[in-house]
Amino acid sequence: MNLLRRASLAVAAATLLPLLVTTPSVAQAQAWPQKPIRIVVTFSPGGSSDIVARLLQPGLQEKLGQTVIVENKPGAGSTIGAAEVARAAPDGYTLLLSNTAPMSISPFMMDKAPYDPVKSFTHVAYIGSVPNVFVVHPSVPARTMPDLVKWINAQSKPVNYGSGGVGSIGHIVGEMFKQQYKLNMEHVPYKGSSPMHNDLLGGTLQFAVDTLTQNVPYMKDGKLVGLAITSRSRAAMSPDVPTVVEAGYPKLVAENFLGISAPAGVPREVVDKVHKAMAEVVARPDVAKRLADLGVVPEAMTPAEFTRFVTDQVTEWAPAVKASGARLN
Repeated sequence: MNLLRRASLAVAAATLLPLLVTTPSVAQAQAWPQKPIRIVVTFSPGGSSDIVARLLQPGLQEKLGQTVIVENKPGAGSTIGAAEVARAAPDGYTLLLSNTAPMSISPFMMDKAPYDPVKSFTHVAYIGSVPNVFVVHPSVPARTMPDLVKWINAQSKPVNYGSGGVGSIGHIVGEMFKQQYKLNMEHVPYKGSSPMHNDLLGGTLQFAVDTLTQNVPYMKDGKLVGLAITSRSRAAMSPDVPTVVEAGYPKLVAENFLGISAPAGVPREVVDKVHKAMAEVVARPDVAKRLADLGVVPEAMTPAEFTRFVTDQVTEWAPAVKASGARLN
């Protein structure tokens, strides 16, 4: 009987041992999140990335059952915030409001980028895209893109144009505009769109290339004039503003994407939870309407599709960025 009992206990122990080994990791994945989650925004407060992050924040808190904190980490063409996320522990507690600047532009303006846009991240959830707009102060005698070119060529000094910062999509599109049409222009970088608008609205800055979202209210009030948006089709939030294609400048098509990314190596269970929560929040009628009001065109993508999208963006933008001559010192 003793021998039989020992044999039975040995069999039971052998059966339970794998369960005892695997249970903690499974439980840990199922228990995520157990502490607050950070979403790092690579621009100052007030820009489209910041607005979208704060729009999603309450819904994500509800879906994930934890506090979600939005932190603004601007600087160095958005690479400071992105590099911080790339270096963070791959546990899902540090996320990035990823966009075109840190993923498709800024790394290619540096001799040695602090991260790889594809390999350094787990790209979790695509949100949507928003076009940029060529916008001028009303004192500028230009109401079309050809008018703007004519006016710039008539100036004796370089015309300053602003963007949300070095490495922003507005910066690169402005440099492409300058080079393709041999215009005498000088880039004035700002730490986000909000400080730029102070000068633009005051008339000390004459024109800018900036995300459409934060310029529409000023355009509707007549405080700024939108000349063209950098997309192939008109935006619902500003249907009277033509596209660069319609204006005769098709090489200036460029849209800023928005998404949620995490450090490379985040567990699949965490990726799935964040992706599912994001999809449910974006689908809410109030959130969907607000995104539409902001000019964001949403699109559903799996994490794998989003990763391929970022890879394609890198392939498309890297040559254009290098050709523009724009550099991050």
